[in-house]
Amino acid sequence: MGSKIGATVVGIAILVAVAMGVRTMVFGQRTEKLPAPAVDEAKTGAHMETAVFAGGCFWGVQTTFERIKGVEKTWAGYSGGTKETANYGAVSSESTGHAESVKVVFDPQKISYGTLLRVFFSVVHDPTQLNRQGPDVGTSYRSVIFYTSPEQEKIAQAYIAQLDAAKAFPRKIVTQVVPLVAFYDAEDYHQDYAEKNPDNPYIQVCDIPKVHALQAQFPELFQEYKGK
Repeated sequence: MGSKIGATVVGIAILVAVAMGVRTMVFGQRTEKLPAPAVDEAKTGAHMETAVFAGGCFWGVQTTFERIKGVEKTWAGYSGGTKETANYGAVSSESTGHAESVKVVFDPQKISYGTLLRVFFSVVHDPTQLNRQGPDVGTSYRSVIFYTSPEQEKIAQAYIAQLDAAKAFPRKIVTQVVPLVAFYDAEDYHQDYAEKNPDNPYIQVCDIPKVHALQAQFPELFQEYKGK
């Protein structure tokens, strides 16, 4: 990824954060479980639903959602810009309006949208940073919920208000909540990148900890990667 830096520098950043006493959030993964949403949907839907999230590099976002029971399929891609600029080369320029995003198709009879939001805020990324996640800086790494229905918007806005009121984070949540206009699949080599490249230093430092945090905080939701 264009703005990714060496794993050594990332490791130093983590050590500095710990030395400064940052204990509730380490590199985007909380060490304390967030409360469940007070407003959520009933798990009674008869059809699959789609959710789209952006929170830093889509490699880590995708590999985390892939491991949640009730999630049927995910895609890495781009949202927020036009079709003409929905490619990695253009998006890396930080001038397209796109955010690296992940489309999640899930079964609402097995998992609710609110539960996906809970994981998104708990272990996927740091929602108090708008245009930065870890070493990745720019608007393409911004924190966004692209809602696909009025109900999703209501649940997302209510949960953000709930977490802010509870002071769940040391700073105010800055995650954008905007309607999904379009989602464009990323290039094939980005799909399931973390699964295909587990020895990549970036994956080791930035993304595998997200999976470990999911398993530790939400063991009832965790499943091993099923493959495609």
